[in-house]
Amino acid sequence: MKIVVLDGYTLNPGDLNWESIKQYGDLTVFDRTPYNDKDIINNIDDAEIVLTNKTPLNGSILAKTPNLKYIGVLATGYNVVDIEFAKKNNIIVTNVPDYSSSAVAQFTMALLLEMCHHVGAHDTAVKNGEWVKSKDFSFWNYPLIELSGKTLGIIGFGKIGKAMAKIAQVFGLKIKVYNRTVYTEFENDTLNFVALEELLRTSDIISLHCPLTKETEGFINSRSIAKMKDGTMIINTSRGPLINETDLTNALNEGKLSGAALDVISKEPMEKDNPLLGAKNCIITPHIAWAPKEARIRLMQTTVENLEAFLSGKPKNVVNA
Repeated sequence: MKIVVLDGYTLNPGDLNWESIKQYGDLTVFDRTPYNDKDIINNIDDAEIVLTNKTPLNGSILAKTPNLKYIGVLATGYNVVDIEFAKKNNIIVTNVPDYSSSAVAQFTMALLLEMCHHVGAHDTAVKNGEWVKSKDFSFWNYPLIELSGKTLGIIGFGKIGKAMAKIAQVFGLKIKVYNRTVYTEFENDTLNFVALEELLRTSDIISLHCPLTKETEGFINSRSIAKMKDGTMIINTSRGPLINETDLTNALNEGKLSGAALDVISKEPMEKDNPLLGAKNCIITPHIAWAPKEARIRLMQTTVENLEAFLSGKPKNVVNA
């Protein structure tokens, strides 16, 4: 049984190991595979099992890897795989749900707190000598924001959205949720499900936790931003293409929005001409909300469980059944 990992470095840059997968076959791990059909096909070769995080597996690639029987996506999102082609050709595709919900919710709150207090910038200011030179015992270079009593709009109420709401309630935030399914059991004095229009119109902060679909792609754009309160802050730890980046840049530079914090962008790695690099009051981190070691250990464990279930003839977490 030949097993290939196409892009193992992000999951395991050296602090984990592949022994739990190696026990199931002849394992080859590529740290990275260039995103072109030729290199991907060459690296897969005659493997029956392929594990991929972000390396794309389109129909033309799958058509030229006839031995392939199983694709394990090393993530929750599986849009890198041509699901329909895989299904038609009896290739099982699995993902790893819910390994990083706590980590992503925690990181989302970290981004929000950074926008409110600019901890990093003030630390830099102190180390650059500004406090030593200060005439006062205290100074701040940015507006400081208290969260208690403000309204957080959460778009998407899966496990990460639920975890974010739980943390936000501790900070005294009022929460409005837009989701296709309304879970009345979560509603209380501080959390209500509302229509998207109301959420956009009344939220002080909007946090995106919804999947990327044809309906949600680019839905944060000039039209939806125009419906928001002046000074709204936006956080995205979900999928970069949810946001029209040119429209967001314009809204930040024109002062319509007071800040944005993004852990994901439309094309990763980031390109040097991305308009967000010229946006005011915009925090950008390199897609790391998912990546604490604890979360990656869970990701590895579930990947092994998925593989074991497939080999035993009872596959689980199948996304193309």
